Amino acid sequence: MLAQTDPYDAYQRVEFDARVKGATSSELVHVCYDQLILALSTALVASERRDARLKSRSLTRALTALMALQLGVDQGHEMAAVLTDFYGAARKSILASSLEFDAECLRVMRDDFWEIRDAMLHSGG
Repeated sequence: MLAQTDPYDAYQRVEFDARVKGATSSELVHVCYDQLILALSTALVASERRDARLKSRSLTRALTALMALQLGVDQGHEMAAVLTDFYGAARKSILASSLEFDAECLRVMRDDFWEIRDAMLHSGG
């Protein structure tokens, strides 16, 4: 089965599985943010290279990471509504870029998620 897949994809899958296995809930959030940021970055590069297949796969990966973040929101937390709205808006933007690619929107989104991820890491969360 691995012989039929891209070696880079296989490596990424193994690395991802290793990071997820045994991770705490806050570590899983960081993994999702990392995956989302990487996927958005890859989609931007793919667009510049006119690689429609990679761009599509990257946007799908971004949506998957975002869905995991949405599903993981603790609805009892005071920030739950804000996070749900934020993730929902990001999801709509990614879906819109699937139809009509908006590099600037995705670049801003990637940078916003990067800042949030960085703040969480520095706050210990």
